[in-house]
Amino acid sequence: MPADNNKVAIGADHAGLEFKALIRDQLIRLGFQYVDAGAPEGTERVDYPIVAADVAKLIQNGECVYGVLTCGTGLGMSMAANRFRSIRAANCSNEAMARLARAHNDANVLTLGQRLLGPDLALSILEVFLTTPFEGGRHQGRLSLFN
Repeated sequence: MPADNNKVAIGADHAGLEFKALIRDQLIRLGFQYVDAGAPEGTERVDYPIVAADVAKLIQNGECVYGVLTCGTGLGMSMAANRFRSIRAANCSNEAMARLARAHNDANVLTLGQRLLGPDLALSILEVFLTTPFEGGRHQGRLSLFN
């Protein structure tokens, strides 16, 4: 169930545009709103750090609670997003990673690799990520070390 602020920032570079469209549709099915931070469909080339920065800023300013970024592998987006304070981006390739990223690390950005994952798996990872709560407890102290 979406939180009070149920907006998710989504973004992709040219290698993740197909997944971005699937993610948008899945967010709607799950009851989330979204803010599209680029790149526009049909874009031939875009630098992923720019899109990752736009998504990070939407989370930092409180407009969105989560972000989802897609590129070829998910790695570049994860590295770029993690440069921003209070962003905890996790590049997940299966549901277990998504569950643990949320439950133990309170990840607020999911990155996915369109060239490495099938669409059904990517959407399953997304659903697990968005529906898994942060456990807090012993994990909270570790998160405090980031600041």
